Amino acid sequence: MFKHAIVRTPGTTLTRGITGHPELGAPDYERALAQHGAYIRALESLAVEVAVLPPLEEYPDSCFVEDTAVLGETWAVITCPGAPSRKGEAEAILPAIREFYPEARIHRITAPGTLEGGDVMRVEDTFYVGRSARTNDEGIRRFQDILKPYGCRVVPVALREVLHLKTGINYLSGRRVLVSGEFTGHPDFAGFERIPVPPQEGYAANCLWVNGSVLVPAGFPQTEGALRALGYPVLPVDTSEYRKIDGGLSCLSLRF
Repeated sequence: MFKHAIVRTPGTTLTRGITGHPELGAPDYERALAQHGAYIRALESLAVEVAVLPPLEEYPDSCFVEDTAVLGETWAVITCPGAPSRKGEAEAILPAIREFYPEARIHRITAPGTLEGGDVMRVEDTFYVGRSARTNDEGIRRFQDILKPYGCRVVPVALREVLHLKTGINYLSGRRVLVSGEFTGHPDFAGFERIPVPPQEGYAANCLWVNGSVLVPAGFPQTEGALRALGYPVLPVDTSEYRKIDGGLSCLSLRF
């Protein structure tokens, strides 16, 4: 269960965020702000206390705070983002992390290792970590070394198609994962009940389980229907402006 979340208000430079889909156009800033507010209210409706950080105009992608840290119950790992334009974001998140964790339990991934939180999917005490364009072998090795004393296991997962691991697979509950694309038959997840997302709704694979309910990107009725059929309460949240810069529901918060 999640008690807390950390989010960061997008700055006006959001419109210059990194994108692999320029055909979608630039985000509308005012609409993005409204969507961010709705996202916060959705988390709060599920008994999550949300800490809202101010914008970082010098970092267009800084609203995607998930990439800057991985948080456990008693420990925190400050990451080292792989995208050069995001290198300062991890340091900027540190004051907020110190509000919740003692210094001795705050660890760091340092260069040449890189790791972004979007590549980390937690299933109880196992952490699946995508080896991607943003997360390298050294970053994964360092992450393993940090978590081992806490009794946690790290499983590297090679990615072929997606930006981050959680672009295509997300844990729901009860050994059940929502999958799309390359993860539909991925051998690393053979022990899970895999709920496939239709190819035309691939973006919706980045759903977010929060305290028994599931936040779902608005506009993907088949995915929403499949989750409702499984018994999950579903909260649709519009993230259309964040999709334009390669962001989804999980990217917008750190949950712990």
